[in-house]
Amino acid sequence: MNHKEIVTFGQLKKSGYKPKSIKEEVRDNLMKVIREKKSPFQSILGYEDTVVPDVERALLSRHNILFLGLRGQAKTRMAREMVHLLDEWIPIVAGSEINDDPFAPISLYSRQLLEEKGDDTPIAWLHHTERYGEKLATPDVSVADLVGDIDPIKAANMRMSFADERALHYGIIPRSNRGIFVINELPDLQARIQVSLFNILQEGDIQIRGFKLRMPLDILFIFTANPEDYTNRGSIVTPLKDRIESQIITHYPKTVELSQAITDQEADILPEQKNTVEVPDLCRMLIEQIAMEARKSEFVDQKSGVSARLTISAYENLVSTAERRALRHNAPHTMVRISDFTGIIPSITGKIELVYEGEQEGPLNVAYRLMGLAIRSAFVKYFPDPQSFRKAGRDAQKAKAKANPYQPVIDWFGKGNDLMLLQDESDADYRNHLYMVDGLYSIAKQYYSDADEAQIGLLMEFVLHGLSEFSLISKKGVERGGYAFGDMMASMLNMSQMDDDSDDEDEFR
Repeated sequence: MNHKEIVTFGQLKKSGYKPKSIKEEVRDNLMKVIREKKSPFQSILGYEDTVVPDVERALLSRHNILFLGLRGQAKTRMAREMVHLLDEWIPIVAGSEINDDPFAPISLYSRQLLEEKGDDTPIAWLHHTERYGEKLATPDVSVADLVGDIDPIKAANMRMSFADERALHYGIIPRSNRGIFVINELPDLQARIQVSLFNILQEGDIQIRGFKLRMPLDILFIFTANPEDYTNRGSIVTPLKDRIESQIITHYPKTVELSQAITDQEADILPEQKNTVEVPDLCRMLIEQIAMEARKSEFVDQKSGVSARLTISAYENLVSTAERRALRHNAPHTMVRISDFTGIIPSITGKIELVYEGEQEGPLNVAYRLMGLAIRSAFVKYFPDPQSFRKAGRDAQKAKAKANPYQPVIDWFGKGNDLMLLQDESDADYRNHLYMVDGLYSIAKQYYSDADEAQIGLLMEFVLHGLSEFSLISKKGVERGGYAFGDMMASMLNMSQMDDDSDDEDEFR
């Protein structure tokens, strides 16, 4: 059927077009997708065996849906993807504000037009991308916004009484008739506004001021909510929740690899950035591990959640940190370093909600701690666990059989040497500083003999960070961006001396 050739109701009837409801339309198209063993949600990763089957069952059952989950769990993305389950074009009565079906018009305008012109009634065609409505629930949303109100200006211009149905101004819900309508963060909607949705969901009635209109709106409703909202900011009133047939629980990625795939898909990295900056797999994994650590940290509010937007923003900032260095040195290419991770701190502090203990610790310190925990978790996947050599040291024979590969590095710092790796130093200076540390190159080469010079440099730095997280050497951030490494014992003595000096000053005062 060529929709461009059908411009009147009479032509539409002759074409054999059969109208169907939005939920039947979605169901029919979903059935085709399932039979073809395709996914209706191509851009959604990690939900293939959990959320997607639940959504498919709900849509096959012709249900309205409530997505319940923490922030950054692709709830709205799931709703927007459903547009692809709609027919590409549907006919409407031309000029209708609420996308009237010519075979079953519900507005006064369309009923009168069809009665007056019959088969000559003009038909317009609506594309599936125009059949999606979305509203973020905020406390200031009114019934007029959602359902409608009397328009006094329209009444005055057309010299109509306020009792005339033509004086009505339809809200966003009636204007989404024959489409998908999404209300995000439903609990933020005031209870009295939620009540206005009761009849729309079940009986098909809408009431605007004094008008009680029988308008069987044809809408697939999708709602999203955060579990935290049920106790902190608001709640979904029970009768409304009862009218939403399927409640589907969303979740965060279950593995680092899956989280990394989502970040790669969503991060907005420019082609020139990709050409300039190389991001090793190690650094990609560390970004995801930071989010994983935040989701179980005692300093982070677990009820609020840690959005996938943290890793996406952090990845973009990490690339830009390395790119900035390349620009400063007029270098055509550079590789991300561990010291570049100080550049992602704004992406961490802006994306996590801290509990009281976290506020006492301070957002900056929490960010550094999360990065440290991520490095500690990742380190044992790349190099031997330093703790295993500590245990072996208790037994002389075992110690001989299992020599500690990290000992030359620890001893170098123990002799009073220190090392500063700055974020903005050139690649050559960066590697030259790392080569100064006795035994560091040997460790990287021992376990990764095929690594090139740039990769070896990254691995050498990673060893330093790993040893510091296992308290074998000291590490502290520097104001210029980067880290200073030193002897653990000397660092502890310096801190003790600083505390003593502080106590002396207190006594003096």
